[in-house]
Amino acid sequence: MTIIEKIRELEEVPSYSKHEQFVHGVINAIDDRIISKGEALPSINTLIKELGFARETIMKGYRELISRGIVESKNRLGYFIASDDTDQSLKVALLMYLIDSFQEQFYRNFRNELGPNVHIDVFFHHGNITVFETILNMIKGKYGVYVVSPIPHPKTKQLLEMIPRNKFIMFDRYEPLKGEFNYITQEFQQSTYRILAELAEPIRRYDEMIFFHVPGSLDPVEIVKSFKKFTKDFQITNSILSEYEPGSVEKGKVYFTLNNAEIWMILKDCEAKQLQPGKDVGILSHNDEVVKEIIGGGITTYSADFCLLGKAVGQAVLKKEKIQEIIPTVLIRRKSL
Repeated sequence: MTIIEKIRELEEVPSYSKHEQFVHGVINAIDDRIISKGEALPSINTLIKELGFARETIMKGYRELISRGIVESKNRLGYFIASDDTDQSLKVALLMYLIDSFQEQFYRNFRNELGPNVHIDVFFHHGNITVFETILNMIKGKYGVYVVSPIPHPKTKQLLEMIPRNKFIMFDRYEPLKGEFNYITQEFQQSTYRILAELAEPIRRYDEMIFFHVPGSLDPVEIVKSFKKFTKDFQITNSILSEYEPGSVEKGKVYFTLNNAEIWMILKDCEAKQLQPGKDVGILSHNDEVVKEIIGGGITTYSADFCLLGKAVGQAVLKKEKIQEIIPTVLIRRKSL
């Protein structure tokens, strides 16, 4: 593959201007060892002829590459590669939902795996597609690797197409894209059903199972589908409520929530009403963390291992090899159920 072909390759990224296409095409050619330090780059006239770009676009691109120390201009000889270090291979953009205790586990292990010489910039989209789009437009072309937790949204696929596949790793949640791409993600639907089925016997000891879910929230919709299928298949009396009302805890109920704040409120109300978790009421939570080992005598959870997820994504960044992996989801039985 030639430099011209590497530049043309970025025509498939609709959000790139011709200037960005030129600059990042040259950088990708260096990263892929198509051209090395000291070698000559195509002349401006050649690039105009081959690419159909305006002269000013190409000159502007060369000026940017010169300012970044990647290209040098030699009087009457043309443009040459000045450095093989594009300053991208050690820069990682990490785009996450938000920071909470289990995502902190991911980040800490991700950071440790990459080591001190890799620069990481962290961005949070909070499940907001407008914020997601703004961040991706802001960071495109500036990093060697983009590690992205995607949003389930019709626009997500189009936005992720602007990232070159060889620089992209999807993590946490999975969203389908055309063609091959790297991912290390959780799986929610089959794992949730499997876990609930495993808990069917203790759940049946209670009169009703209540699941708290806000329609349109960031909760994985696959969990809702699995809850409905499980309660139907196992004939479990159930309700789906949008939120927990403080003071409403009742004996004989199993409470299933993805919201930590609701867990704490349920436990507070259990204490106030002298109800014992695991005996009078059942509690099931998603995403494990240290505090759930201790509070209320221990909360039963099911969760992916976020420490393992962080290490695996960090290794994928460093190895730059093809990876398509689903992190196992495990049940952690404690006193509450």
